[in-house]
Amino acid sequence: MKPQEYGPFPYSPIHQRPRIAWPDGARVALWVIPNIEFFALDQPISGQASRTPNVPDWSARDYGNRVGVFRLMEVMERFGIRGTVALNSDLCARHPEIISRAAELGWENMGHCESNTRPLSQVPAEKELETIQNTLDTIGQATRKRPRGWLGAGLQETWTTLDNLIEAGVDYVADWVNDDQPYVMSIDGKEIVSIPYTRELNDRSVIGRFNRSAGEFEQQIRDQFDVLYREGADSGRVMAIALHPYIIGVPHRIVALERALEYVCSHEAIWRATGSEIVDAFRSQVGS
Repeated sequence: MKPQEYGPFPYSPIHQRPRIAWPDGARVALWVIPNIEFFALDQPISGQASRTPNVPDWSARDYGNRVGVFRLMEVMERFGIRGTVALNSDLCARHPEIISRAAELGWENMGHCESNTRPLSQVPAEKELETIQNTLDTIGQATRKRPRGWLGAGLQETWTTLDNLIEAGVDYVADWVNDDQPYVMSIDGKEIVSIPYTRELNDRSVIGRFNRSAGEFEQQIRDQFDVLYREGADSGRVMAIALHPYIIGVPHRIVALERALEYVCSHEAIWRATGSEIVDAFRSQVGS
């Protein structure tokens, strides 16, 4: 994609689009994205002190991979929700136990760079495609299923990222948080679907950055759901919830997520979906 003032897609007011109908008459596609990430102890953590080893901040994140992720898995399984993991490929070798448990639960994986300490914006331009390919290949080898989707570490892209994702065979990308429905991007006649990720219902943003309480995060999930559920009666919506095991997976916060999911899942016409399922349902109706 060449530098340009607007994205590689036409502006599309949501009230002027063809109706989207999710399976079984669902109003809302509930899309839960656990970010399962690897942070190298000998490299700086973005947004934290640049020293290494940064033991306090690194340890908090390691807690997520040692404890929090399994607590999150138990809660999601109880509500019949399969995660779509934003997965750092370095984690496949470092913590294969997480990969195995996610596979047992039927979770999907998206590419999420090799490590969260190496976003695409820090990769030399001539190495970006290779980095994307390596990420997808490593996850594919570890899980026996190559990812169809991509979420950049920190949602970071370059002007060539979409071109490289398409060349790598990626079907959908979640970096563009500008809609409540999927839409098609076109780059030099080639297409990729944008799926609605979120920085609003994201524990990293709400709790980690803006210092809101777990209870406030729970209320935001409820309020967002109420609006999307109402609007979804006319045309299906996607409700993304982005979670980080080192944040939401601690004991005093997980209960807020439990209450929020119990509320959402108590409603009818909810489709608990993975990213690929949402994209396939969208493509079957509107194509390009």
